[in-house]
Amino acid sequence: MRWVYSGIVALLVVILALLALQNLETVTVAFLGFSLRAPLAVVIIAIYLLGMLTGSGLMWVIRRSIAGARHRAPGPHH
Repeated sequence: MRWVYSGIVALLVVILALLALQNLETVTVAFLGFSLRAPLAVVIIAIYLLGMLTGSGLMWVIRRSIAGARHRAPGPHH
């Protein structure tokens, strides 16, 4: 099974490299009066990583809330 995961990771790395090589033009991203010029691939990857961080952070908060509610709830605990 490790080979399958390694293959998937290798495929994703190749796709990411192709994305970066095909999107080298510089773009300007503006937000709240700030602007940033960077290659399009860098912007795409940065936004993807920010989405991963915020999504996993939100899931962490939800899981802690559920665990806290279970801990405070009367009755049998699982």
